[in-house]
Amino acid sequence: MSHTYNVWPMSFIALITLVVDDYDKAIAFYTGPLGFELVEDTDRGDGSRWVVVRPPGSGGAGTGLLLGRAKDSAQRASVGAQTGGRVGFFLHTEDFARDRARMLAAGVRFVQEPRDEPYGTVAVFEDLYGNLWDLLQPA
Repeated sequence: MSHTYNVWPMSFIALITLVVDDYDKAIAFYTGPLGFELVEDTDRGDGSRWVVVRPPGSGGAGTGLLLGRAKDSAQRASVGAQTGGRVGFFLHTEDFARDRARMLAAGVRFVQEPRDEPYGTVAVFEDLYGNLWDLLQPA
């Protein structure tokens, strides 16, 4: 059985939700130590906000993070564990040494030393909540 899918001329993942415990604390981390841009912070009128951050230079077409504050105990339990302890996020850079040094100076915790792989230079770091990220300069 074959499936036909309607494909837009340009398809991409626009947003990925990252469950956080506090909007302002998350904004401060992602726009501070990681250097992301705050794209939107809109009060939704019900105590929640629509908060989007993106890596610098990614423009309107780059994938952003929708920072969603946990609303209940199940969501609070997922903060920092959304990918079951696996690296779940991949931050590409054109200058690994520069960005790693900047992140270290800002207090970002790297859990692995940099290594060279066939696909590029990579090191794993934790975000504010313990989610694992690769900082990666592609080969």
